[in-house]
Formats: sequence, C-alpha cells, structure tokens
Amino acid sequence: MIYSDGAGACVLESREEYVKRGILSHATRSDTINEVDYLYFGNSYDKEEDPDVRYIKMYGRKIYEYALKNVPVAMKYALDSSAVDINNLKKVFIHQANEKMDEAIIQRFYKLHGMTTPDLIMPMSIHFLGNSSVATVPTLYDKVLKGEIPDQKLNEGDVIMMASVGAGMNINALIYKM
Repeated sequence: MIYSDGAGACVLESREEYVKRGILSHATRSDTINEVDYLYFGNSYDKEEDPDVRYIKMYGRKIYEYALKNVPVAMKYALDSSAVDINNLKKVFIHQANEKMDEAIIQRFYKLHGMTTPDLIMPMSIHFLGNSSVATVPTLYDKVLKGEIPDQKLNEGDVIMMASVGAGMNINALIYKM
C-alpha cells in the first residue's frame, strides 16, 4: 500500500505544574514557490484511461531531496529552541511517507548533533497502515500510547518530537513533554 485515506488529530495539553509540560517549542517552514508543484494532479500514464480523470502525481526525487535537506534542520531548530538535551528525547514521530526517507532524515538530524541514531527512537507504522499523509503522526502516537507498536512505549514526563513534511512544501516539527 502506498497511500491510504485517513485523518488524525490529537489533543496535546499544557499544565502549569512544578515541571513544565506540553508543547515546549516548534518549527515551521513553508516553501511555496518553486516547490509548490512537487505534488500535483495529472492524467494517467495509461493512454486508455479517461483523460478527464486526474491522479495524484509527484516528483518523488525532488520531494526526497527537499525532505532530506530541510526536515532535519527544522527538527534541530525545534529541539534547540526547547532547551531539551537530545539525549533526553525519547521518541521521534515522523510522517510515515517512506521508511527509507524517514531513516535518512533521522540519521541526518542526529548527525547535526554529532551523534548516531539511537535504537528504537523512531516508531514506524507504514508497513501496516500505509501513508495517510500527515495524519500518520497522531495515528502512530496513539498506537504507541496504546501499546500497539512492539518495543515502543512512552511514560509520563517523556519528551518526544513530532515532525512532518507535506505538499506545498511544508515542514512542521514540535517538541512535547508528556
């Protein structure tokens, strides 16, 4: 499965307690001039298909290169802005678009900090849920909270990152303390 249809949302809260919780920082980036048409609607490659029907198309290599160049930098900015040490980051929930791309993004993010990627830092669900666009992030978060992803768990007080890249091109990253 390459694409699936879905939506996801999660409610994150901030609490005034002895320890600050909630969203600690975020980073957003939009590149909407040259990159706006990396995803587009076009005709089928099958010339026998109805020419009035449009299909989702993409310049996959351009999206891949864009993501590898820009997402790790936004992630670093969000983490650095939070004042959380990278060693205290428990999980990274990243848009489940392409496992190879996600692994490369995570590796580059940790390389920006002079580190190698820790084991089990990045839960994955694309194998069984497909790519439901940015909805994969809250869906995956929910699956981990419910214990439905093997070898992945979260505890109160853990610091996590959520990151996505999508059509347009738009990048979001946030740091959240549970």
